[in-house]
Amino acid sequence: MSYRVIIQPPALENIEAAYLRAARHAPETALQWLEGFYEALQTLSTNPTRCSIAPESDAVKLEVRQFFYRTKSRHAYRALFTIHGNEIRVLHVRAPGQRLVRPGEL
Repeated sequence: MSYRVIIQPPALENIEAAYLRAARHAPETALQWLEGFYEALQTLSTNPTRCSIAPESDAVKLEVRQFFYRTKSRHAYRALFTIHGNEIRVLHVRAPGQRLVRPGEL
């Protein structure tokens, strides 16, 4: 089965904020990260259940999964997503060390 990956507005805002932070110090590297991250998210279209259940899933009545995207510096960004039929909905993206998403934010 193939899934359609949909990046929700809060996740887009999270991604943009991470890119802008990185671009202030290393614009070329930030662009590579951005392109790589979007490309990596598309891999969820083939096997999203390979990703583990996110800790946030315990606080809500949804199965929230987490996808990790690691950079060369070994920092992992965490994309939180749900599976709805044939859609993957990316809800939020968390930077390394960033707090868990609160239930009201999901």
